[in-house]
Amino acid sequence: MAKRKAREVAVSDPVVKQTENEPSTSEHGLDFKNKERVLIVTSRGITFRYRHLMLDMMQLLPHAKKDSKLDTKTERNLINEVAELKGCTTGMFFETRKHKDLYVWLGKTPAGPTAKFHVTNVHTMAELKLSGNHLKGSRPVLSFDATFDQEPHLQVLKEMLTQTFAVPRRHHKVKPFFDHVMSFTVADGRIWIRNYQVLPNPEKKKAAPGDVTLVEVGPRACLNPIKMFAGSFGGPVIYENPSFVSPNAIRAALKKQQSGKYGAKVDAREHRKQHVAANPLPRSELADVFQ
Repeated sequence: MAKRKAREVAVSDPVVKQTENEPSTSEHGLDFKNKERVLIVTSRGITFRYRHLMLDMMQLLPHAKKDSKLDTKTERNLINEVAELKGCTTGMFFETRKHKDLYVWLGKTPAGPTAKFHVTNVHTMAELKLSGNHLKGSRPVLSFDATFDQEPHLQVLKEMLTQTFAVPRRHHKVKPFFDHVMSFTVADGRIWIRNYQVLPNPEKKKAAPGDVTLVEVGPRACLNPIKMFAGSFGGPVIYENPSFVSPNAIRAALKKQQSGKYGAKVDAREHRKQHVAANPLPRSELADVFQ
């Protein structure tokens, strides 16, 4: 009896009727299904801040899969094998060097292309403690700056970021809501990533586009593109950033500048000694009066 009532309620439900009456994709000849999956792996020696950034990315990408840390930093072709085993089409590799510098490899597996970024200005959600909050697992609205359409390498990066952060519609971990916006802006040759919550006006029952406000949620990151490769995590270089300066060169320049200050002090001391020796003070006539 209970099963019969449940069946009658299911048939009489207007939502169920609407879904049953909706035309399927096969009727329109659209059999496409987004099967994008993202593999996220890290290298050994990752710091706590970069690990928290990776966990924030896992929360923003419900279609992502995580694997154990890689023991090598040179044989990145292993990511293609792990992605094939996991059924992923995109790989995101967090590489840490000297426990200071974070590099992110974003590549399409197994054919490519691949982009290598230097990540700076990292601020995690636990660190920011902003007032914004959106549903976990919801689909984001991707907002790209108009600068992405001006240069060829930015167009390729836009497509790669779109395929990575555009959550599939029918994934089993995805909520069917759009309640946050991910912004990608180009400034100073870098890509700035921000995440905002779409907050409607609580005083109005029906939200209008003009009444919606954006509240930042986090995390924050800045991607400085270094190189782009034709293959997956390797291959010939198709783009190289001429204005990129490695953090090792910056630290070496700072050390050289500091050593230059010390060398100037030593030279000034030696010059003072030579000046005193070359110009002795004349003997005073009253020097022996109080002896």
